[in-house]
Amino acid sequence: MIDQQIDIATKDGQMTTFITHPERGDPSPVILFFMDAPGIREELRDMARRLATAGYYVMLPNLYYRSGEMELGPIPPEEDAPLRKKMFDLMYSIDIPRVMQNARALLDFAATQPAASKGPAGVMGYCMSGRYAINAAANFPDRIAAAASLYGTHLMTDQPDSPHVVAKKAKAELYFACAEVDRWAPMEMIAPLREALTADRANAEVELYPGTHHGFAFPARPDYHKAAAERHWERLHALFHRHLQS
Repeated sequence: MIDQQIDIATKDGQMTTFITHPERGDPSPVILFFMDAPGIREELRDMARRLATAGYYVMLPNLYYRSGEMELGPIPPEEDAPLRKKMFDLMYSIDIPRVMQNARALLDFAATQPAASKGPAGVMGYCMSGRYAINAAANFPDRIAAAASLYGTHLMTDQPDSPHVVAKKAKAELYFACAEVDRWAPMEMIAPLREALTADRANAEVELYPGTHHGFAFPARPDYHKAAAERHWERLHALFHRHLQS
């Protein structure tokens, strides 16, 4: 595998991005991997590497680059901890339009790289970035062929760019993985989300992971659930294989 960390130019500055892809073989399909609120860390790099070993050119951007932040370090569990407050401030400093600018810069950069395929791309986002993954599929319908929201938040809002509204604009197959216990995406949201997507005839699946909590796929989290995490990997590999490698 080849790992590199580079700065990609955007209209708002240099976006540090971790890229990992196979050393050998044909150019690999591109997957944009959007981080969760705690930001870039080795745990996410390892997850990107795991995906890349299946034959993908995985791009993990630092979405907090506008604030000059990179790695926050371990986030304390206490609600009033200063670092936790900082994390939420950073999370609310970005939004869908800004991240769509980032997505365009990432796709444009990948188009110049010999190791990256020029064919269909995928996108995935955890936690705060679930909405960004779905919006990327809607904003780049001719480029994104598969998108996954993984215990995503803010999936149903009253805004015109709410994921449940824009999903119908996507040509991609959309996958929503939802935890059973999740204050950021509660159970009472899941049925209406599924109904809205069905009513709009979006090519989407909403799957509930029983017995799980928000963050269940992250190995370093207290709420890590190995069986559910492995299931989510199987779903991701199958989704991306269907549309990026078939």
